[in-house]
Amino acid sequence: MFNNFVSKAIVPVALSITGFVVICSIVLCSSIKEDLLKTTVQQETNLAATVISATRYTMMTDDRKSLNYIINSIGDQKGVEHLRIFNKEGVIMFSSTPEELNQVVNKTTAGCIECHSGSEPSVRLGSMELARRFVNADNHNVLAITAPIYNDALCSAGDCHFHPAEKKVLGTLDIGLSTASLDSNLQALHWKMVSFCVMILILSVGGVSALLKRNLLTPINQLMDYVKKLSGGEMDNDFPKGISEIETLSQIYLDMAREKQLTETRLIKIQKTDNINKGEDE
Repeated sequence: MFNNFVSKAIVPVALSITGFVVICSIVLCSSIKEDLLKTTVQQETNLAATVISATRYTMMTDDRKSLNYIINSIGDQKGVEHLRIFNKEGVIMFSSTPEELNQVVNKTTAGCIECHSGSEPSVRLGSMELARRFVNADNHNVLAITAPIYNDALCSAGDCHFHPAEKKVLGTLDIGLSTASLDSNLQALHWKMVSFCVMILILSVGGVSALLKRNLLTPINQLMDYVKKLSGGEMDNDFPKGISEIETLSQIYLDMAREKQLTETRLIKIQKTDNINKGEDE
């Protein structure tokens, strides 16, 4: 199957193009996926900062009713899987899920272990380190951000809600958003890249095959037909033209055929002469 010249010429080219396109597509898809994830994490980080900013005044005035209303209102938004605020001891003080209230967060779970991996919890982490992806109890894919609520001058100097200045972290806001939209976009990107690869492969292999056929395979077939004519004794000067190598080979075969023909003619003449001489001797 792969012993003919066509297969040996096209198959390696097709495999090379396929491998190159697949590798480039994987690298490109991974890069785009990483950029999308970073963008999503940054947007969620900004959302967490917005929530903290929006609830800061109610925290300073210890207006728990208003704070609870804000948490529930944001938690009811489409795509928000959970929203909770827990204190430094890990006790959930406010949550969009009432069943979680007053429960202690496991510090060894994703999103907590990053800060509590050492003997002393880290004060600050980057946005990507604070992000985590997991499947929640409702079997939904979730991207969650853990954002520390830091102490500042207004908190430490407040008359109605006092926190000592040496207390760096007052609590933590944990918000989780559904990744359904992100997963859908990534899936669409995946199939678009597959379609793109298939199109590139078809065009590349088809184009290379057409060029090989026009510039190499067809002239070689013409050369083979021409050589068959010469082998049959037909001295045709109209050999394949257009490619210097093919023309050179054709000229060589033509010269060899002519030389062969001349040699055969000379042998015939010598044989005739020998036969005549033998007849005279007898």
